[in-house]
Amino acid sequence: MPSPAEQQTPGLRERKKARTRAAIQQHALRLFREQGYAGTTVDQIAGAAEVSQSTFFRYFPTKEDVVLYDGYDPLLIAAFHAQPARLPPIDALRGAMQAVLGRLPAGELQLERERGMLIFAVPELRARFMDQFAATIAMLAQALAARIGRDPADFAVRNFAGAVIGVALASTQAMVDEPDADYLQLFDAGLAHLQAGLPV
Repeated sequence: MPSPAEQQTPGLRERKKARTRAAIQQHALRLFREQGYAGTTVDQIAGAAEVSQSTFFRYFPTKEDVVLYDGYDPLLIAAFHAQPARLPPIDALRGAMQAVLGRLPAGELQLERERGMLIFAVPELRARFMDQFAATIAMLAQALAARIGRDPADFAVRNFAGAVIGVALASTQAMVDEPDADYLQLFDAGLAHLQAGLPV
């Protein structure tokens, strides 16, 4: 049987990895803001984060990935599962968003805003972002299916997941168009609109 110290090691290791990944991404976003995306190299990002290039590539296979990585997805899925069982799926999603994004410090929210705006501003990032939709829909469908006891391949489950991702996309585009807009408010309003049947 492993000792208490050995049992804690994986948790400590994972936390250290998460801190390193976050530091690399934060320095990258700062450099992109200061120098532009095209004008910033992986070597510059690694130097600013005080890691080697090999360490950078261990966390992010490409420069694009350092922008596209979303560390909040696992937290949002966990918060979604933690919502009271009596809540309908959209209410559970709204609660999960508030539980995770609603508690972020202003600095972290600003980084997420910058990340979203950068994705839409750089064509190669936007293309990769669109390519990820299928995986994101599948992830949300798995979470929804587990919550309501349905098959994630069920068309209604996938359709719901796709509609939610559509709301996320529309909210991000609205934030790009209005940089001072509150993303969480936009997303919550979009989910409320979806819940109401998308009246126009």
